[in-house]
Amino acid sequence: MLRVVVCISGGGTNLQAIIDGIHTGQIQKAQIVKVISNNANAYGLVRAKENRIETDCISPKSFGERSEFHKALLASVDEAQPDLIVLAGFLVAIPQEMITRYPKQIINVHPSLIPAFCGVGYYGLRVHQAALERGVKYTGATIHYVDEGTDTGPILLQKPVEVLVDDTPEVLQKRVMEQAEWVLLPQAINLIANGNGRTGQGE
Repeated sequence: MLRVVVCISGGGTNLQAIIDGIHTGQIQKAQIVKVISNNANAYGLVRAKENRIETDCISPKSFGERSEFHKALLASVDEAQPDLIVLAGFLVAIPQEMITRYPKQIINVHPSLIPAFCGVGYYGLRVHQAALERGVKYTGATIHYVDEGTDTGPILLQKPVEVLVDDTPEVLQKRVMEQAEWVLLPQAINLIANGNGRTGQGE
């Protein structure tokens, strides 16, 4: 059974997609053992508790030094003994030591078709705003393994989403979540749990 830790910062809609995937059998041989948030008010923590999943809140604001936050975050992750760490809208940078300790065991969901609109500064609505300003006809989402760079790790899955003429960043964000992120995350976890987590897969 693949032990999964999910890291969140907000509403936890991607977390819900994973929970639903486990409940429906779309994700097999995996269980969420802990949800970690850097935001005490994240609704994703409520989703976790409603599903009897252990939660932990570790905020950088609670520590004088960023290194102390990193130490506490890593300790919470280690305590769960995860096989896979999922960054599902986790809006703080994870420590280098975590990447070193869990090689090829951390995945991230990014709301674009990497290598487009990714890297430092591209997160949340900024990604969708950039896509609209560029005038692309398609955007989408990417599941990739996390390495030392920003959005530079090997790609596991991608799914395109059409951009419509009257889209706003908020409308496009919602469509990308519904049509790509919530679809890809369960697929990726199921692939990894069943020994098929090779890079370069997609639709």
